[in-house]
Amino acid sequence: MFSETRYAMNGDLRVAYRASAEGERDIVFVPNWFTCCETFPELPSIQGWIDAMTSLGRLIFFDQPDTGASDPVRSGAQPTLEQWADSITAVLDDLGSREAVLLASDGGSATGALFAATHPSRTSALVMLEGYADPVAERDTETQRVLAGMVATWGTGASVHAVNPDMPWNEEIRATWARHERLAASPGTVALRQRLVTEVDVRAVLPTIRVSTLVLHHTDDPIIPAARGKYVVDHMPGAKYVELPGHNLYHFVEPWRESFQVIAEFITGQQPDVPDDRVLATVLFTDIVDSTRRAAEMGDRDWRALLDAHDAIVRSQLARFRGREVNSTGDGFLAMFDGPQRAIRCAMAIRDAMQALGIQVRADVDTDPADVIAADLAFAGVQTVV
Repeated sequence: MFSETRYAMNGDLRVAYRASAEGERDIVFVPNWFTCCETFPELPSIQGWIDAMTSLGRLIFFDQPDTGASDPVRSGAQPTLEQWADSITAVLDDLGSREAVLLASDGGSATGALFAATHPSRTSALVMLEGYADPVAERDTETQRVLAGMVATWGTGASVHAVNPDMPWNEEIRATWARHERLAASPGTVALRQRLVTEVDVRAVLPTIRVSTLVLHHTDDPIIPAARGKYVVDHMPGAKYVELPGHNLYHFVEPWRESFQVIAEFITGQQPDVPDDRVLATVLFTDIVDSTRRAAEMGDRDWRALLDAHDAIVRSQLARFRGREVNSTGDGFLAMFDGPQRAIRCAMAIRDAMQALGIQVRADVDTDPADVIAADLAFAGVQTVV
């Protein structure tokens, strides 16, 4: 869906970017702090949102200088806000695009605001997701604690869930975000660049912005209070403020549909048809036969050791047959496959491998339209195969 990574010239720095197929309009995603356009469009957590956004136009992701696949700034230097805004110009020029909708996410708000103020003819609209204009460094101690935790856990994916408590989360999701973080920046770079991110102040810029602007905020954002978004609107002529229920910092992870509807209507003037969560899926469910009795006979310590061995075998076979773990139930697993043959072969391999542990498993396979609900699947018509 997205192009290979290309490079636009921002002065003597190469800015990496990727774009989807051409559409009715160009939509530039202005990243927050540290991203990698090589991996960001591939994250499983945001595929539904990407599919929806690309129905509105050509979606463009880019990495700011000193992050992701873009060039580093010279040794000892800090990138500047103006340099970051110029990256948008560079990408649009390289694509031959005259103007674009800017979709600025939290830490990207300052960059989006500066570009909209200085290049109004190239900004068809500005959308701020959890937008703010004041320095994060002036926030309360809780905000400072969250930011410090981001540096301490960078590369593990833990901070993503910390600031997006409403999103589905399991080991597979964590691993994809952890890899994305490691490719976006090193922990040392995050610590060095956090000063720029936390001290930037664009409050004086707000009254000069004359482009159509939407500020979209979640009521219970754990790091950027809704009052910060309201401040932006109060100081920007004609800006629209919409507050939605929720605790997430990001608007592109689940649950994203209500936010997308607001964005789409703002950009197009029409209420969109939001794709539902039904997919044709092959689902495998496994569980240990007589698990309750065996747990009582073995005792907690030995049973826990047996479950750990069981889990390792199941996950190994899921990886072998390209299954995706959806949920684990203590003594069983729910997984999704792209076809029934792999699911059946995986079930048989799990059954055979479990013999070495002296346990028997049941495995059920179903292929049917399924409702994706958060991280789980709702389905019917189970066929027992083992």
